[in-house]
Amino acid sequence: MAKKAKRTTMRSSKGKKLYAVRTAGGKFKDIQTYERAHAADLRMNSDEEVAAEAAAKKTTKKKAKKKAAKKK
Repeated sequence: MAKKAKRTTMRSSKGKKLYAVRTAGGKFKDIQTYERAHAADLRMNSDEEVAAEAAAKKTTKKKAKKKAAKKK
């Protein structure tokens, strides 16, 4: 898994909060507004959340199989 890029916060000339990601050489690689970057972060799931979802699905399938077997 790739290492998360460290973001620097700054303000635009209009006063909007910005996140800037720099390359190893110190040049700007990506600049986003705080709103866009924050919304993208909220849409992403952590590894723990993904694992918990998978485990929940697995137990749900097992319960459904047991219920179907009881009906027969």
